Amino acid sequence: MQQLHCLSSRTEDRQWIANRDTVQPLLDSLLHLEGLAQNGCSEDPAQKELCFATLDDAFPTGPTPCVSTRILSGLAKNRALDMTFLTLSWHEMKDYELNHHHYSAVVDACAKASQWMKAVHFFSVMTQMKQRLDIINFSAAISACEK
Repeated sequence: MQQLHCLSSRTEDRQWIANRDTVQPLLDSLLHLEGLAQNGCSEDPAQKELCFATLDDAFPTGPTPCVSTRILSGLAKNRALDMTFLTLSWHEMKDYELNHHHYSAVVDACAKASQWMKAVHFFSVMTQMKQRLDIINFSAAISACEK
């Protein structure tokens, strides 16, 4: 079992994070929805509802910030830009905690999807929201502009 380092205060969340087999099915479900969007279903308003329902089922009481970062990073790694933005929107709608790591994962998703204009725009939104920016955020934004 892969051991991950996370500053979670809830024992159950630390166990959940450490169990890679639990994270992957959720990512697979979200990536499947992303695939439907890329195959011409992106105009379907049900995509947002399906994404939100999938996340609601996985996190009835909400994910910890560390779990959220892991999910957003996994979506970014797979270039699932639409699902990354929908997942972030779900967090905002539910008023779950978001921090600079989450926003950096979104900028990274933009970079990996070769959407540098979206990355720069989102980076500017981060500064307007007074998010704490660090070297990871700046690197993600610069990387997006390189590609």
